[in-house]
Amino acid sequence: METVEELRERYSRQTMLPQIGSEGQQRLSHGSVLLVGAGGLGSPAGLYLAAAGVGTVGVADGDVVSRSNLARQIAHFTSDLGREKTLSISEKMRAINPNVNVVVHNCFLDRGSIADVVGRYDFIIDCTDSLCSKYMINDACVAAGKPFVIGGVFRFGAQMLTCLPGTACYRCVFPDATATEGEMSCAIAGVMGTVVGMLGCLQATEAIKYLTGAGSLLTNRLLIADTLSMEFHTIDVVRDPQCHTCSAHSTHGK
Repeated sequence: METVEELRERYSRQTMLPQIGSEGQQRLSHGSVLLVGAGGLGSPAGLYLAAAGVGTVGVADGDVVSRSNLARQIAHFTSDLGREKTLSISEKMRAINPNVNVVVHNCFLDRGSIADVVGRYDFIIDCTDSLCSKYMINDACVAAGKPFVIGGVFRFGAQMLTCLPGTACYRCVFPDATATEGEMSCAIAGVMGTVVGMLGCLQATEAIKYLTGAGSLLTNRLLIADTLSMEFHTIDVVRDPQCHTCSAHSTHGK
C-alpha cells in the first residue's frame, strides 16, 4: 500500500478540483461501484474508476476474451485471448491502482442472482449490450433502491440515462423492447469502438459524481449522441406513473 504522501500525489490533479477536494477523494475511497459487464463499456469505466481511487469496484461477467473484442474492449489485450474477462480487467485495474479492491463476479448475472450482488454496492453501471440485461438491471436496482446508469451504443450513436430512487427509470423511457436482440447486437449491426469507449468514460464520470456529490447527474434526462455528425443533446424525460417497475402501483416502487 502507498504512503499518505504517495496517495496525495496520485490523486493530486483531481483533488485540486473544488468539486472534489480531499473530502470528495475520501468519499471515493469509501465508495463502491458495480460494473455489470467487462466489455466495451466496462473496460474504460473500470480502468477510470480504479484510476480515480474508488475503494471497491465489482466486475460481473461470465464471458471470455475473443479476438473480435480487441478493437473496442481496451482492458483486454491480445495476450488475454481465451481468458475470463473479469480476470483480465481486474488485473489491469490493480496494475493501475493497487489501492483499489477489485471484486470479481465471474458469472452472468440473472434474475435469481442479481439482487444479492447489486445490494452490496453504492452505485451500479450497466455495461451490457443486451436489452434483456438492461431491463433486468433496471428492475433489480429500482427494487433495491440503488442508483444506476444505463448506457447503450449502436453503430456511431450512443444513449445514456442515470436513475435514482424517485426519478424516471429505464422502463419509463423505454417501456418495452423495440427491436430484437439480433437487430441491436453489435455483432450484427457493427459498432465504433471509440464511441463505446467515450460512453464508458461518461458512465464512470456519473458514478464519480454520485459518490462525491459533484455537479448534477443525468437524471430525468436522456443523453443522445450522434458522433457521425458530432451532435450531442439531452431530452427531458418524466417518470411514468404507470411504469411497470417504478410506479407507486408497483411493488418495486414501494
